[in-house]
Amino acid sequence: MGIKVTKFGGTSMADAKSMNQVANIIKSDAQRRYVVVSAPGKRFKEDIKITDLLYSCYYDIEIKGECTDSFNKIRERFIKIVEDLKLDYDIVPELDKVEREMKQYHSPAFCASRGEYLSAVIMSHLLGFKFVDAKELMIFSEEGDFLAEETNENIKNKFKNLKCVVVPGFYGADPLGNIHTFSRGGSDVSGAVIARAVKATIYENWTDVNGFMVTDPRIVDKPEKIDVLSYQELRELSYMGANVLHPDSIFPVRVSGIPINIRNTFEPTNSGTMIVPVVDDVEAKKRVVTGIAGKKGYSTVFIEKSMMNGELGFARKVLSCFEYYNMSIEHMPSGIDTMSIIVADSELAGKEDVLLEKIRQTVNPDHIEIKTGIALIATVGHGMCFNPGTSAKLCLALANANINIRMLDQGSSELNIIVGVTDKDYESAIKAIYHAFY
Repeated sequence: MGIKVTKFGGTSMADAKSMNQVANIIKSDAQRRYVVVSAPGKRFKEDIKITDLLYSCYYDIEIKGECTDSFNKIRERFIKIVEDLKLDYDIVPELDKVEREMKQYHSPAFCASRGEYLSAVIMSHLLGFKFVDAKELMIFSEEGDFLAEETNENIKNKFKNLKCVVVPGFYGADPLGNIHTFSRGGSDVSGAVIARAVKATIYENWTDVNGFMVTDPRIVDKPEKIDVLSYQELRELSYMGANVLHPDSIFPVRVSGIPINIRNTFEPTNSGTMIVPVVDDVEAKKRVVTGIAGKKGYSTVFIEKSMMNGELGFARKVLSCFEYYNMSIEHMPSGIDTMSIIVADSELAGKEDVLLEKIRQTVNPDHIEIKTGIALIATVGHGMCFNPGTSAKLCLALANANINIRMLDQGSSELNIIVGVTDKDYESAIKAIYHAFY
């Protein structure tokens, strides 16, 4: 019999009704033996996620030395969940312990991790599965770096004689016992790490949507669903803002070629989206473009200097200035005498003047300026390499929508085409590209 690792997101854990739905999904398939859960998310639009409430507790402790008022909201929410589930379990002592420990082990990571911890405790009681704390499984260095291979061996050893387990996602611990977390949404990574360690036949990631849509449904009305996409396509789309799955969750399962199935907790009969190591050529040729995703909030550092193409090491010198200020860049299109470096506004914030001065001192450009208000849009699909004229079709769609392309970059793998447009043209550009191919 195969093994399925299932991860359930915040909306799936939001209240007793959704938790019962999760339990029914797990019990419906005996292969679903390893369960990873997130902290309770929003129950309605104006609600506050438990993780955000826990961060508020951290700041209250920082300022006032205690968090009784802010923790009471968390306390009430978890007590109600247990009561509504009609569990024969008194969660109050556990909540008291969590509140004490947040003051004792006062750190943002420890406080934020308690939502997943409490979710998993409740779910283990609901299912009758064994609770295993993530701090016993996920190994981080003292500096907070995740140690993948050590963790893989550790989980193998810990799970040797365990059949059915619930694990909190999002966090782990270093050898000293200090809690460390993945970035927000990191429960996806926790599930993928466990899937690799137990040699799962499939990693099911349950959320509140029926899988990946071709593009953002807030921009395009009822976009088509993607039935199958590759690890590579997922990475490109996730990085550019398709937030159904944490982009780093690919790496653990890719090692073993484990497919990921994105499913909807609230529509469990829907097959969702399968994410596989490789999409076959027949499927790729059929669809040309798999997905379209983008993000606003970029700027261009524009540099002009005569004869820059003949100046040995010019690009390296420019990039060293960004490295000096710990800035990551996105793209670097260039001409004979010009170069543009695309960088996220969050990387630039507060460093604009010192960066420009550093570049002036380093390469002595004829002209340099920062142009703001850029949005990047990635059009992704293995099918592009089988279909001549894809770039022309995309550019024509934008031209017909009266949208000027500020930057164009197509990778040598022909997996994606990235265009830069102004922020004001962002939504119109996504609509134009979508309707050109769908």
